Amino acid sequence: MEASLLTRYLRAALHRATYKVLEDGTFFGEIPAFDGVWANAGTLEACREELEDVLEEWLLFRVSRQLPLPAVDNLELRVREVA
Repeated sequence: MEASLLTRYLRAALHRATYKVLEDGTFFGEIPAFDGVWANAGTLEACREELEDVLEEWLLFRVSRQLPLPAVDNLELRVREVA
């Protein structure tokens, strides 16, 4: 079974994430082109999980406000008004 467009979009966005270790030993992750989507945690895995949660919340917020979403790997999510 093929993954839904939303699942593929989330995976593609998370695949673009970059991570670094901060001076205090925690991990910082962000996704370029997704302004405000970042996470900071004590382990890399916890940082990845937090980043995924932040991305989902960010997408829901933008959809609720009918704000544009960036294209990722030729995947586009568009919000259409339904009568």
